[in-house]
Amino acid sequence: MGFVLFLMLALWLLGQWMRAPVRARLVMIGLLYVAVLSAQLVLPPEAELRQATGGAPEPWLALGGAALLAGGYFAGIRRLRARAAPEATGPAPSRDAPFREVELNRYARHIVLREIGGAGQKKLKAARVLVVGAGGLGSPALLYLAAAGVGTLGVIDDDAVDGSNLQRQVIHTDARIGMPKVFSAQAALEALNPFITVRPYHRRLEAEVAEALFADYDLILDGTDNFDTRYLVNRAAVAAGKPLIAAAITQWEGQISLYDPASGAPCYECVFPDRPAPGLAPACAEAGVIAPLPGVLGTMMAVEAMKEITGAGRGLRGRLVIHDALDAETRSIRIKRRTDCACCGGGTAPAEE
Repeated sequence: MGFVLFLMLALWLLGQWMRAPVRARLVMIGLLYVAVLSAQLVLPPEAELRQATGGAPEPWLALGGAALLAGGYFAGIRRLRARAAPEATGPAPSRDAPFREVELNRYARHIVLREIGGAGQKKLKAARVLVVGAGGLGSPALLYLAAAGVGTLGVIDDDAVDGSNLQRQVIHTDARIGMPKVFSAQAALEALNPFITVRPYHRRLEAEVAEALFADYDLILDGTDNFDTRYLVNRAAVAAGKPLIAAAITQWEGQISLYDPASGAPCYECVFPDRPAPGLAPACAEAGVIAPLPGVLGTMMAVEAMKEITGAGRGLRGRLVIHDALDAETRSIRIKRRTDCACCGGGTAPAEE
């Protein structure tokens, strides 16, 4: 019996090391338990397998009963907590559902804004926004979009939280080091606003799935930190006909624009047709980045997303905003679509590196 209990512990630790969900680990242990109990009940008493796994079914039945009692106890605790706070833990309303009283209070500062109002808040609730990357730029963008009441937020990232992230990636915490970033972000967003739906995709964005994934969203935000992924996101957004808000940061400087060739604005490759030469645009891990800078640009991404969804103000189509935090300067330059663009102008797509 001790050997089987050791196997159960090993399965749990292996699942933890592989970052498998708790439910998956419990299923693996449950299957092993059912197999052992079946052997005790079906095999004759002298069978070697039965002797090797305890020799009698009674201890296993007692262990299973204790596990069921413990599971029932914790399930009851969860139900009591849910009953104590029904508004916070109840299911999120659908895209077309009316606002609850608690939601009207939550979004009151939006509703009194002339440019948003009740109609704009309804648009935010009905919107589906996908954020690519749950790092420095994705963190503030996700937090503010969730707080603002964007109804469905998708986040895709294949990375896990590392201690070096916490200097600037404010959606994560020290306690969640080692957790996949998308699940860490999901925990933070659902704690901030239980009236939204969060869809985590713990995987690397690849061309085979990008266009189909983007098609399920109204707006794409790119907060990635490498050029290969930026070009991939741009091509998928163009193919899906979705507007793309993309930002980038390094050291003390950042930039942001809204790319949307479907409405006459340039795409990302119109403005940046070629990847920079090696060493000219080092990643933050090499060049460094001041902690609040991704917060500035990520928050600007959230603002532009809300304007795009609600129709408020003047967006960044055809404009690239460059922010220099070291000299406290922000400037805007005009950008135009290129007819020979390899992505949206009928040119030849650049070769993958």
